[in-house]
Amino acid sequence: MKLLLKLLSFLLVTVVITGGFLLWYQYDNFLKTPVSINQNNAVFEVKPGSNIRQVGAQLQKAGIIEHTYLFFAHARISGLADKLKAGEYKLEAEMRPDDLLKHFVSGKTLQYSLSLIEGKTFKDLKALIRQHPNLEQTLTDADYASIMEKLGAPAGTHPEGWFYPDTYLFPRKTTDLEFLRRSYQDMQRYLQQAWDNREPNPYLKTPYDALILASIVEKETGLPQERPLVASVFLNRLEKKMLLQTDPTVIYGIGDKYDGNIRKVDLQTDTPYNTYTRAGLPPTPIAMPGKAAIDAVMHPATSAMFYFVATTPGGASKFSATLEEHNQAVREYILNRKTASEPKQP
Repeated sequence: MKLLLKLLSFLLVTVVITGGFLLWYQYDNFLKTPVSINQNNAVFEVKPGSNIRQVGAQLQKAGIIEHTYLFFAHARISGLADKLKAGEYKLEAEMRPDDLLKHFVSGKTLQYSLSLIEGKTFKDLKALIRQHPNLEQTLTDADYASIMEKLGAPAGTHPEGWFYPDTYLFPRKTTDLEFLRRSYQDMQRYLQQAWDNREPNPYLKTPYDALILASIVEKETGLPQERPLVASVFLNRLEKKMLLQTDPTVIYGIGDKYDGNIRKVDLQTDTPYNTYTRAGLPPTPIAMPGKAAIDAVMHPATSAMFYFVATTPGGASKFSATLEEHNQAVREYILNRKTASEPKQP
């Protein structure tokens, strides 16, 4: 009987050792084997609230791993089972199960991008956001009408100009409101920083004044080297109590009726944004000014210039100190534009 018990004990120990060895061998082989990645499963989403068992089941169903229980066991052994971060992850073919697990813990989720371009309006921004396939759309037209209050701005704040032009990266399912809040906060931060380091000017009494003028500078020239001089022209005109007489503000005031041409009647039709009929700055920005335009307004060139006009269509500007000089420059611009539009002779 004792011999039988010893034999059974030996067999039991042998089975346990053999089973343990086979299990260890399977586990070790599982960790060494690359996961199976193809074009259909290269992007994997750890869903919010998912636990390690659910993620393992998803991985197995997608054909990425073979053994859910081994993935679960490894997550427990490594102490990472409860540290998963939700989001989309890009998977690489050379990854092994441990790489996969650490990737899901890293929070390095797949990022998408949206670029806000200097000189675009809030209307343009709204369209970009609504067209983006990876932003979660939560805002209605009514929400957009009160968007600044939703972002924490004082009641009655106009949204134009308050969003910082940049290329933004974000994970999928970021909401439209979250995106706008980030851009708004970036503009608030940069505008205040630039204002704190500005060269004081009595005709820009608040950061918002500077933002308005920066939007005009943004629309008036695309040449970086001209922006400080353009800013000085408008500040000089404000100092002399001259009308700003800048076409982009008139165009903004026309709104959706603008057809690409600005006419004499447009310059004579009064709107809150017509700087040919109203003195001082318009009531709000007219577009999103970029960093360079804001910097130009905070640190304008020192000049005695009061006028400017493009020397060629879309080209550099000719700056003038007197109306006589400016009229001559305008005549040259008209001539250059006419020449540029004429068909070339064979």
